[in-house]
Amino acid sequence: VQLQASGGGLVQPGGSLRLSCAASGNIFSINIMGWYRQAPGKQRELVATITGGGSTNYADSVKGRFTISRDNAKTSVYLQMNSLKSEDTAVYYCFVTLVTSGPYWGQGTQVTVSS
Repeated sequence: VQLQASGGGLVQPGGSLRLSCAASGNIFSINIMGWYRQAPGKQRELVATITGGGSTNYADSVKGRFTISRDNAKTSVYLQMNSLKSEDTAVYYCFVTLVTSGPYWGQGTQVTVSS
């Protein structure tokens, strides 16, 4: 399973970004897709997840600001990030779990929120 993440960048506080992550390879049994993030000097944090049935879960720190979604083919996952804050600055990693294995990780994309 290979994951390709994109969409990070530099944005001002209050701005928006949309992260994308496309899965390829042996992806016939994708179960959960989601995003983690890790800021310098901090522990990795689970940001959001979405199941095959469309159920979502969010970290308290992003509830109401971030929205996770996946495409109809269920091979890509997205993270719409609104009202960004400086504390959202981190490297964001997408991941997927299959029914029988995983998680598998993408390469990470940098999100920097700064004026």
